[in-house]
Amino acid sequence: MLRVLLTHNPEDLEVYYGRALAELEPLAEVVRNTVGRDLTPGELIEAAGDCDVIVSHRATPGPRALFESTPRLLAFLRCAVDIRDVDVDAASRAGVLVATAEKSFVPSTAELALALMLDLARNVTTSTTDYRSGSEPRQRPGRQLRGATVGIIGVGAIGSYLAGLLASIGMRVLAHDPYVDVTATGIEQVSLEALLAGSDFVLPLAAATAETERLIGPAELAQMRPGALLVNVSRGDLLDEDAVAAALDSGHLGGLAMDVGMAPDQRPSPHLAARPGVVATPHLGGLTPENADAQARSSVEQIRAILSGEIPPRAVNADAATRLREYWATGEGRR
Repeated sequence: MLRVLLTHNPEDLEVYYGRALAELEPLAEVVRNTVGRDLTPGELIEAAGDCDVIVSHRATPGPRALFESTPRLLAFLRCAVDIRDVDVDAASRAGVLVATAEKSFVPSTAELALALMLDLARNVTTSTTDYRSGSEPRQRPGRQLRGATVGIIGVGAIGSYLAGLLASIGMRVLAHDPYVDVTATGIEQVSLEALLAGSDFVLPLAAATAETERLIGPAELAQMRPGALLVNVSRGDLLDEDAVAAALDSGHLGGLAMDVGMAPDQRPSPHLAARPGVVATPHLGGLTPENADAQARSSVEQIRAILSGEIPPRAVNADAATRLREYWATGEGRR
């Protein structure tokens, strides 16, 4: 029977595998993370030493040393989509398959973006904090989304879904993406400069790459409308956080809402999240029962595929999966 290591800490294991674990356990011998927190690279290597498959939480990296130190490992299945911290080249050299989860987080992340926009626009958190401190909040004027202009940078799965959602409530939607031709009705494709200058809300939703690192920096912030609101639910790498802090201090940036940042597990950086004018949540975009369950079940689907002698769905290096092919050829005889 396959031995499968689930790297999720106890809290995340319950969130993601509360129901899917019952489907996984009949298929494989499940080894759990027993340290009560996210595993360090050394702890991961030790825990995975006698396992065939790793099902990895997003906070568990896949470093080169892991693939070089686990000769039994067949597959590294990320229960998320982001694999920037997985050394796929090292996995391929070792013959280990790498695969990702389904993109089931799109509606939940888009809905959180809308929630953060509304919170920031209507001073929800600020008023709530005043009440909880025993103060009577002043009646701060809010901003109406209907009739306002939103700029979406990156029209991928989340960007296109959110664009449709915001257009449906009466917002003017500007979009910028040099790699996508936007054809959806009601969405205007413009240059980045036009988007920044014309938007009341700016949402960077581009993929995090070397090209998009610090996509929103001093020059881009200066091009934004005075008082515009910035909302980031994508990746912390997209913002130059020092420049954003300076724009908040000067008053040029009207507010910031963030679900991601440069802290561990891609959470908002505490020094920025604690500032006045900032609304922050701890990387909750995909953290709904619907998404968590779908991503966990997608790893179960991948285990079933391995047991059936098939390359799992969403594999990123199928051609390099030599250990899996050997496993299928020899079965338990290779042990």
